[in-house]
Amino acid sequence: MVVNGGKDIVLGTTAVKTFTIVVTATDDSGIEVGKTFPVMWNRPLANGDYYGLVIPDDIEGKCVRQSFTTTTCTWTLKMHPRIEPQDNTTAGTWTVTAYALANDGDYYTKDSAAKAKVLRNSKLTVNASPEPVKKNKTITVTGALTRADWQTYKYGGYAKQPVKLQFKEKGTSTFKTLKTTTTDSKGNLKATTKATADGYFRYSFAGTSTTPAVTSAADYVDIK
Repeated sequence: MVVNGGKDIVLGTTAVKTFTIVVTATDDSGIEVGKTFPVMWNRPLANGDYYGLVIPDDIEGKCVRQSFTTTTCTWTLKMHPRIEPQDNTTAGTWTVTAYALANDGDYYTKDSAAKAKVLRNSKLTVNASPEPVKKNKTITVTGALTRADWQTYKYGGYAKQPVKLQFKEKGTSTFKTLKTTTTDSKGNLKATTKATADGYFRYSFAGTSTTPAVTSAADYVDIK
């Protein structure tokens, strides 16, 4: 089974995310088309229901027989950040349950056929000042790390997270890490460094189990 092409499912606050689940099933009698089906969920509840639940709109999916014994089916699913996640606690690992029916009546269910990450989208900004600046003077680089909130449907600051300040000198192709700083209680960033050459400053966040990695745009600083 492959969910979203093997990539994380990243949700913001408004846009619907469309992705696929691909299931391949094999039986010596062949697989009955239209009888294979996946269900994606975050965690089970005591009453037998699921918290966070996504099912395909087209139950039968699109199936292709690879051979007499093997069939691959593809389903298209949608996640709306204001519906399926339900709240921020569902960010992280989701499980896919799948079942298949063979032509001879064999029936197989796999409760944990695959795992997939559903993450809160992140944004990162940067601003280096003053611009321009005299050589060897202090540059102050500010920014903010925010992520989608599935309860307020806005972006809020991501507090106490390590973020790398990086610099690429004009005429070169590689960003180098100058230092690591930490976001404050509102997700804001502030770091200082020396202005040694014309170039580009940016911030880079490695991501967490609930939030994807993100790199800011680059801010160019001219040395006078």
